[in-house]
Amino acid sequence: MAVRDGSYERLRAAGCADEVAFVQACLRLFFAPGANAAEDRADMPARTISATPISAAHVADIARLNKVAVFLLKALARAPAGAMPPDLPGWLDGYRRRTMSMNAACIGDSMAIDRVLRDSRVDFVFLKGPLQQHLLYGDYFMKPSGDADILVSPASFAKAREALRTIGYEVAGKSRSVWWVRFLGEQHMVREDGARASTVDLHHRLQQPGSPSPRDIDGFLRRKREVEVAGAALPIISAADTLLLSSISVAKAFFNREPCAGYVCDVRASASRLSEAEQRMVLDHAAGQGLADTLLLGLRAADVLLGAGGGLLSDRAARILARIDSADLFHMVIAPWLASLRWPQRRHVLWELCGREPVRYLAEAGWAASADLSRRIFERPATVGPARGEMIKIVGGAANHASER
Repeated sequence: MAVRDGSYERLRAAGCADEVAFVQACLRLFFAPGANAAEDRADMPARTISATPISAAHVADIARLNKVAVFLLKALARAPAGAMPPDLPGWLDGYRRRTMSMNAACIGDSMAIDRVLRDSRVDFVFLKGPLQQHLLYGDYFMKPSGDADILVSPASFAKAREALRTIGYEVAGKSRSVWWVRFLGEQHMVREDGARASTVDLHHRLQQPGSPSPRDIDGFLRRKREVEVAGAALPIISAADTLLLSSISVAKAFFNREPCAGYVCDVRASASRLSEAEQRMVLDHAAGQGLADTLLLGLRAADVLLGAGGGLLSDRAARILARIDSADLFHMVIAPWLASLRWPQRRHVLWELCGREPVRYLAEAGWAASADLSRRIFERPATVGPARGEMIKIVGGAANHASER
C-alpha cells in the first residue's frame, strides 16, 4: 500500500471539489483528439469553477497522488491563457524534470537487467514503467517510475534473483518473508550506487490476494513483444496484456482505497487503440485469464473519469459494480480520501470480480485469508520503516513524488 504523507488529511479537510473537477477536466482534454482552444472551449479547465479560486497546492496533491501531473502539464499547454492557478506551472515543470531524471535512470537500469537476465537465460518481461509509457503515449516520461518491474515464471524466480545478485542487487529485508514471496509473489531487490539506490521489483505473480489473479502467468511471457531502446531490444508485455495489467492495477488500488487515475488513463490509452474485432479478442483473452470482470472494472473507471469511450467495451463495462453509481465510482478513482464515500465491502467486490462464481470466489477468498494469516505471523510493520523508494519528501505542502507502483 502506498505511503500516506498527510495529503489525504489535507484534501479531506479542504473538500477540494473544484480542484478534483479541474484535474478531471485536464485529463479529458488530454484524451480529446485534436482539441484546442479555438475548437472546443467547453472542455477547457477554468481557473475558477466556483467563486473560490482553485488551490494550486491541492491540485498538485491530487495530481501527484494519482500520478497524472504530466498529463495536466500537456493538457494545459493547449488550454486558454490563464487556465492554471498562478503557482501551478512551476510545480508541474519541476515535477516533469524530476520524472525525466528518474525515468532515464530506470531505463538505464532496465538495460543492465536485460543483459544479465539474457546472459543467464532467464525468460522475463518488463512491466509498466517508461517502456510502457512510450508505447501508450509516445513519451518515456509521463509518470515517475523509480523501480524496474520484471515478471518471470515461478520456476525461474530463484534463478532470476541469483542473476540480479551478480550485478549488485540484494533482497530488501522487508520482502524476505513468506508473505512477500509466496502470497504477494514478488521481492524488492536494491543496489546501492553511491548517492542513488536502484530497485528491481521481481515478480512471479501479478495480483495481490483479495482480488482475482491471472490463471496463466506464463502466457504473459509467451505473448511478449520487444521495443528498441538505444539499440537494445527489451521485452515488454503485449498490447492486450498491457490493458489487462492496467485493469489489474485499478482493481488493486480499488481494494486498497488508493487513488488510481494514472492507471485508469493507461486503460483508456490501451483500449482506444483497439478495433472492434480486437476488442472482442481482448474480451475473450480476459475471460480465458479469469479477468473478464477485472477488465470491465478498469473500463468502467475510464468511462466515469474520462467520458464514455463508446463501442463494445463501454457497453460491456456498464454492468460491473452497477450498485455503485457513477459519481461515487468517479470519486473512488480520483479522490478516495473523501469521508462521504460509501465503499462496498471488499468481499462484495471480490464476488463481482469473480463473475459471481461460487467456486472461484471461495478459492480466491481462501487464498486471501491464508495471506492475511501469513502476514500477521511473518510481518512486523511496527518495526519496519518504508523503503527508500517509498519515501516521500514534503516541500511546501505537497510531496514531490510517488513512484509508479
